[in-house]
Amino acid sequence: MSSTTHFPDAEGFQQQSDNFMSWLQASPGVQLNPKLKLADLRATGAGRGVVAQSDIPEGEELFSVPRAMVLTVQNSELRTLLGENLEEQMGPWLSLMLVMVYEYLQGEKSRWSPYFRVLPSRFDTLMFWSPAELQELQASTIVEKIGRSDAEESIRNSIAPILAKRPDLFPPPHGIASWEGDAGDAALIRVGHVMGSLIMAYAFDIEKAEDDDDEGQANDESYMTDDEEEEQLPKGMVPLADLLNADADRNNARLYQEEGALVMKAIKPIQQGEEIFNDYGEIPRADLLRRYGYVTDNYAVYDVLELSLETICEAAGLANSDIESQPRLEFLSSLDILDDGYVIPRPVKANPSLEDILPAELVVLLATLVLSPEEFKQRLSKDKAPKPVLDANATAILIKALQKRQAQYATSLASDLQLRTSLSPLPETGDVDEGARRVRMALQVRIGEKEVLQAVLGMLQPATSGSLKRSANGDGGESRQLKTQRV
Repeated sequence: MSSTTHFPDAEGFQQQSDNFMSWLQASPGVQLNPKLKLADLRATGAGRGVVAQSDIPEGEELFSVPRAMVLTVQNSELRTLLGENLEEQMGPWLSLMLVMVYEYLQGEKSRWSPYFRVLPSRFDTLMFWSPAELQELQASTIVEKIGRSDAEESIRNSIAPILAKRPDLFPPPHGIASWEGDAGDAALIRVGHVMGSLIMAYAFDIEKAEDDDDEGQANDESYMTDDEEEEQLPKGMVPLADLLNADADRNNARLYQEEGALVMKAIKPIQQGEEIFNDYGEIPRADLLRRYGYVTDNYAVYDVLELSLETICEAAGLANSDIESQPRLEFLSSLDILDDGYVIPRPVKANPSLEDILPAELVVLLATLVLSPEEFKQRLSKDKAPKPVLDANATAILIKALQKRQAQYATSLASDLQLRTSLSPLPETGDVDEGARRVRMALQVRIGEKEVLQAVLGMLQPATSGSLKRSANGDGGESRQLKTQRV
């Protein structure tokens, strides 16, 4: 996505763009297709964007950035200056964050200085929303995925000690005497959130040179550390690739990792005057807002509803959802087919069916919860989960769980739709009230989730009189295969 979406740029917008393109063109190994131009799209609310100046056929190379130009831990001098294996010690996320903090603080001395000037310093991502603004998302589970406190703890524990130890490499911002103390801590958290948000929105997983057959994969995680990060690939910021805006419907370009370079290619014919679009993949608007800070109707088809295990257990009449105290949950957990929540996608087919949208794991959970004591004993003895069968009893529990989920939202779908209709469009250019913009984006997110909820409830009502059956691989299958199937 363009780095200036939503925000009026500082003076010198065009000069910054020109300097960036001149820097790219002068960099050894960079190849720029002369049919492209970096355009000022602020008049349409899109900030910067890449536009075709003449027709481009499918498969034509748009630009190529050598690996040495990518902003990575390996390419920064900080790795040598500290004399440490940063990625091994800190993981891909925090090591790149540290490098970006270093390069940012170097100002004009950084080789990536023109690049930083076209990257945003303000964001509409959920990490930067106030508590009152987050309340507008109501019961959306996306709020639980922000992880602000965990991110700040990681910054303080992993980044702060290095900055405090080496102020010669990390000069505090103007007006801050030291990284220590309240002022220094606030400054570090501020710059850490900026760099973390840039990585979350724009960074790519960088494959090793000998594994260059894969497409570039845009990053899609929060910038908190977790136990799985040891297995993650190194991450890098690819100049120009992140200035392409994204559109699920008009996606016409893709980044490929080739030997020695990352190459953007046209994946369909592009006409003169058309903008060149990347794509974030099939992600719901809630995640689009969390990661990239904006919402668009083009991604509404990917909206989902998340139903927690706790809500399902409550609907089934269980005292709690504690695995150790609930034999049926413990049984499913031992088979590796129990989750703490279930994702139900928006029905988008012309004649959607429950088979299309209900996760098999969810149906197995419901089928297990409605087993008689004797039936459950038989399942325990066979060490095998029941088939994904949604009978009337299981359907009744699911309906009740969805109704409980519906009640968690502060407003109804009807009232939200009415509110959306009553709102006047925000201007595409000029200063736009930040709070008003965020309220509207939150409204779109919660409308999408409530639409999924209402649609599924409507589909379930006729099912209460019958049953929905489908076995894994058509013959009952093994319970562990359910992890990758839908009923």
